[in-house]
Amino acid sequence: MKKTLVNILKFLLFLGLGLGILYLVYRSQNAAYQEECALKGISAEDCSLFQKVVTDFQEANYFWVLMVLIAFMMSNVSRAIRWSMLIRPMGYTPRFINAFLTTVLGYFANLGLPRMGEVVRGASLAQYEKIPLEKVMGTIVVDRIIDVISILLVTGLAFLLEYDTIWQFVNEKADLGKLANLGNLMAMAAGVGVLGMAVLYLFRKPLSRTAIYKKIRELALGFWEGLQTVRQLDRPWWFLFHSINIWLMYYLMTYLCFFAFAPTAGLPAVAGLTVFVFGGWGVVIPSPGGMGTYHFLAQTALSMYGISGEDGFSWANIAFFSIQLGCNVLVGILALVFLPVLNRDYQPGSDREQIVTANA
Repeated sequence: MKKTLVNILKFLLFLGLGLGILYLVYRSQNAAYQEECALKGISAEDCSLFQKVVTDFQEANYFWVLMVLIAFMMSNVSRAIRWSMLIRPMGYTPRFINAFLTTVLGYFANLGLPRMGEVVRGASLAQYEKIPLEKVMGTIVVDRIIDVISILLVTGLAFLLEYDTIWQFVNEKADLGKLANLGNLMAMAAGVGVLGMAVLYLFRKPLSRTAIYKKIRELALGFWEGLQTVRQLDRPWWFLFHSINIWLMYYLMTYLCFFAFAPTAGLPAVAGLTVFVFGGWGVVIPSPGGMGTYHFLAQTALSMYGISGEDGFSWANIAFFSIQLGCNVLVGILALVFLPVLNRDYQPGSDREQIVTANA
């Protein structure tokens, strides 16, 4: 009961955070939109940003929205295949449909609690494929480490290609004093982390005799086995192909969505890369699916290319809610329904069991 209450409170906290940021973005853009209407002689009654967003949704080209959803599903296909490749070196052969549906289920769970999707994804596959949870979670950590490296590389590429545009925007908008303060806070946090690790090291011997230490050590060993799978891949180039395809599809989701909305339809492909990177970091920030943070950063990136704040807000809503409702919610619910059905009579085997049987 207590755990359920804590989870509900966490959900409300992060949902409130996302909605709060979304509201602040809306309020800011609505004020600017009202000023623009006043300059054009349009009355406040006929000038509603909310109504504009609704109208823009209605007038969006849904062929391109469909293409965005297909690109998202293709990225999940590659993610499921790549994840299975990480699991196989441990001697388990998960079914593709289980890897795919649990991946989608993880995105669905993230809408409730940020990062909860990784736990739901790992626990679901462990349950249906009879794999120790700590080993599955080790492969998910590898999966996410590769994603972190990927987003850093893509961010570097965007800055390389659009350095002048981004730097000009930073010079015009950024408060360098605040950036310096942020750097100082990060340095202090790093110092506290190093101090904590030093204390743990000094008291390692008495800690090693406790029951909780032994339990953590047992889990860590299984976790480490999952991490080591990246060194035992049987087809590393195929793994690399799927890693690239995941992020190529993510980029296409942004660029193809440009064509769904008239004000962004003429933007170049490199603009899609910049907006993708900014929006991607918005999703990384802990709010449900990036709600609010994605809108703010995607809209900020669009402003670099002359897209007005209200049009940027409309585009961000089209992109965000099309993916969340069209894929993460709809397909997530289908995964929740069909996973138990598809695995009702399924008895997972493993490479290890097959080897033992062959040698018997």
